[in-house]
Amino acid sequence: MSETLAAVRAEFIKMRRIRSTFLALLLFVPLSVLIGALDGWSAKSAIDSDNGMIRDGFTAQQAGLDGILYGQLALIVFGVLVVSSEYASGMMRVSLLAVPRRGRLYAAKLTVTAAAALLVAIPVTVVGYLATQAALGPHGASITSDGVPRALAGAVLYLTLMSLFAAGVAAAARSAVVPLAVMLPMVLAGSQILSVIGATKEVARYFPDRAGTQMLTIDSGDAVRGCAVLLVWTAAALVLGFVRHRRWDV
Repeated sequence: MSETLAAVRAEFIKMRRIRSTFLALLLFVPLSVLIGALDGWSAKSAIDSDNGMIRDGFTAQQAGLDGILYGQLALIVFGVLVVSSEYASGMMRVSLLAVPRRGRLYAAKLTVTAAAALLVAIPVTVVGYLATQAALGPHGASITSDGVPRALAGAVLYLTLMSLFAAGVAAAARSAVVPLAVMLPMVLAGSQILSVIGATKEVARYFPDRAGTQMLTIDSGDAVRGCAVLLVWTAAALVLGFVRHRRWDV
């Protein structure tokens, strides 16, 4: 147990000292809060001017969770870099000398990834929601409105799982280039575009991000299914990553 804790502690130290990884984690905060506030301000202006520019199905409650859908890009980068940075720099060899058991090292990296994502996701999700409602002014909604607490909890779990999913994909690829080149466009626009095309609409529902967003959708009837689908994707990525990590030739 002491060796496991030592491995986790070492990974926390490395995460803080590797500038790009730590910066990606920190960027999640302003991205989520500022985009949420801008979204709220834009919606308030559209409502006050009655210019018809407000999107269909807009609700103040759901708008409070939209910011983190953009902020999650920073957490995906963070999850990728936590694992891939050591492969790229060759530091993985040093880490394996310190922690020869590859399973223990891999578990320590995932523990740090999940813990860091969780620690920032909890306050940022709440602050982002409140910032959006403040920007909406009189059109805002309470954080205790029906469905909001569940969606906030779902958002935290979603962000944590997406960070782990990114870490698993990075471990499988052993680099940052392929995971980032695939995941960022997919989350930013790819799966959304596919979800409105008739031929791919049904398939897109089972993409990790599209399924997972049901967890932070107010009054969603598919939150449980979405969570299950994302869990399957995450587990598969982590297992594949572990297999590739074990077979990596030092």
